[in-house]
Amino acid sequence: MTMEFTDRVSRVEPSATLAISALATELENEGADVVDLSVGEPDFPTPENIVEAGKAAMDAGHTGYTTSAGILELREAIADKLAADGLEHTTDEIIVTPGAKQALYEIVQALVEDGDEVVLLDPAWVSYEAMVKMAGGDLTRVDLAETDFQLEPALDDLAAAVSDETELLVVNSPSNPTGAVYSDAALEGVRDLAVEHDITVISDEIYKEITYGVEPTSLGTLEGMADRTVTVNGFSKAYSMTGWRLGYFAGPEELIDQAGKLHSHSVSSAVNFVQHAGLEALETEEPVAEMVDAFEDRRDLVIDLLDDHGVDVAEPEGAFYMMLPVDEDDQAWCEGAIEDAHVATVPGSAFGTPGYARISYAASEERLEEGIERLAEEGYL
Repeated sequence: MTMEFTDRVSRVEPSATLAISALATELENEGADVVDLSVGEPDFPTPENIVEAGKAAMDAGHTGYTTSAGILELREAIADKLAADGLEHTTDEIIVTPGAKQALYEIVQALVEDGDEVVLLDPAWVSYEAMVKMAGGDLTRVDLAETDFQLEPALDDLAAAVSDETELLVVNSPSNPTGAVYSDAALEGVRDLAVEHDITVISDEIYKEITYGVEPTSLGTLEGMADRTVTVNGFSKAYSMTGWRLGYFAGPEELIDQAGKLHSHSVSSAVNFVQHAGLEALETEEPVAEMVDAFEDRRDLVIDLLDDHGVDVAEPEGAFYMMLPVDEDDQAWCEGAIEDAHVATVPGSAFGTPGYARISYAASEERLEEGIERLAEEGYL
């Protein structure tokens, strides 16, 4: 039997980040000592109070279905969190999802049709492209590599890329894969273009709680953006809850109504007891601050180590990634790095920016030092 697959699936590639992680695991299973700098998750355990809240929720019988949009208590807590960031949303304007990735998928599916233009800021997280393609949309990309991955100096390029035909713009600050935090002036430029051309904007803020000396602004707080911004966040990064799969999005009620149809017919709801753990997470501050401090120390360490080898990188202001300039054929560089040095990184071309590799510094200082040293010894720096 020969199966015929749909265009929407055939036109996308598997996640490059997960593919590299799988290759690293395969090498480890063969006995190799791999320094994995490709992973997009904190290397810290989920804070114990959150784990205990999840266990207590299971013991209390919170193991059945919930309201599709999420338990009211969590949506109320999320609304309070958003309000503290300057965003006003009622509980009817929030959907709790199994991870922020599901939130993004539902938003794109609700807004993008065949031929609709979606604008990405490159380097852009790998799954944005796949989600747009699966919805039938067409991509226009704005390259930020020449401006040290900052948006403000590239606003003219963004203005040239968008038009009245643009359906959706995706803004991710702090950024994966660059760690860039966009300035208020940059976001105001986005606002002006969105209002002028009547564009809906996704503000992906999954790394908002992980920044170093800067306070990121939520795009939806700017005048004129409340009714055209969909804010996405989650619990995976700031609370080290990647495997718990818990995220959310907030936006205009009409979008929530339409995206809610997809949500109810696909995942039904986020896991009940995980939502209760999420309630506890939103009250957790000290472990988050400790993780952020550790990430900042590691960022500084990697920058210093690379500088020792004559390699300059744009300093990340958030998240736990940086972009390392490598050979023009970044795919071959990354494949060679993992085969020869047993150091796993992700090709920049996967993010729309060839000539770079993404390094995650969500690893111990010892492993970071080992990874950089191996790359240098094998001639990759």
